[in-house]
Amino acid sequence: MSGGTVLDQIEIKLRNRNDNSLFSIYIDVHDSSLSRKWLTSLNLLLQNNYHLEKNYCFFGFVEHQRNGVYILDQVNKSIAAINLANLGYTINDHFSMDNTISDDLEADPDHPMGRNIIHSRLNWLHRYFEDLQGVSGRMSTYFNQATPAVRWHIRQLNLLCHEFESWALSYRKQLEAPEWSRRSQLMCWLHAPRFQLEVDDYSLFGIEQLNRPLGSVTVGINKAIGKSHWEVFNDEGVGIEHLVTTAMRPQSEAAGDFDIEWARDPSEFIWQKQRLDSFRQWLRDNQFDPEDPGLTIGHPRVAQVDLARTFGSVDYQLVWDKLIKYLDVWSIKTSDQHAVYDYCWSDSNYSQRQIQIIQQGYRT
Repeated sequence: MSGGTVLDQIEIKLRNRNDNSLFSIYIDVHDSSLSRKWLTSLNLLLQNNYHLEKNYCFFGFVEHQRNGVYILDQVNKSIAAINLANLGYTINDHFSMDNTISDDLEADPDHPMGRNIIHSRLNWLHRYFEDLQGVSGRMSTYFNQATPAVRWHIRQLNLLCHEFESWALSYRKQLEAPEWSRRSQLMCWLHAPRFQLEVDDYSLFGIEQLNRPLGSVTVGINKAIGKSHWEVFNDEGVGIEHLVTTAMRPQSEAAGDFDIEWARDPSEFIWQKQRLDSFRQWLRDNQFDPEDPGLTIGHPRVAQVDLARTFGSVDYQLVWDKLIKYLDVWSIKTSDQHAVYDYCWSDSNYSQRQIQIIQQGYRT
């Protein structure tokens, strides 16, 4: 983080959808090569009123209305829309809580209390997305011939897959260790312009950057890369010759997107250290150098929530108790720009609004 120099201070106002009250989060942006590029890109998003994806925002909050049943229902709706499009690719699958979450120890023998994610199911959901969309710079034939509405549904397979995985992890943690719920806030904009990562930017990556302190702000993973090495290790954990995913590659681009970590920092706990050691060995076994910054492993940290100013406390439980009342982003303000987001993912016209943006190929 470079000597504590603060480039800017950001204010994000969250809204309580029941009474429309607002709550401010204050963020200090620290100085680095990557944070300067990121802040410039964020200001561009705010200035030009890009569309904030509110249907892909608050992750791991079990209390959220976007719960597991809702998310899987949306998955099935998108599958149905894709199958009706006659693209030459049919998904013969249906997702439910019963076939994605199991109390059977075979699903995850390390977690005997149940509510275990059946990773193979979600690996295939992500594979359907990979087949249908392709990757940045090499989109699939299916995607190229699809209408804007169908492209929206293809993209939803990816977003909903990640959203469900995060929700399901917190759902399991409710049983065995509620203090380790993996809560986070993902701030992503449709068609956000990307910038290329440079050598100096790699210094913020690394395996230890998989550990994120409460309130840390990190540059968002470029969703065009498919899955990161860490995601593949956790989801599949096999040699790369046996992977279900077809898209595992380093991150070469970033945008003004960012994530806020609302979970506890696991870095000092022995189980996390052992997990990272296992990941290092998995990388070596698959002919990767764990110390190679070019793998872009981890979450590059560019800013930090001022927890004391925002919540009056650094206690995670007090932070969560406040946040669960305000799971809607109302506005973002930097020193240079200010944008208001007066809409919600539950609006009756929300999906159509996003489809129109995809059709425009730009913004608003």
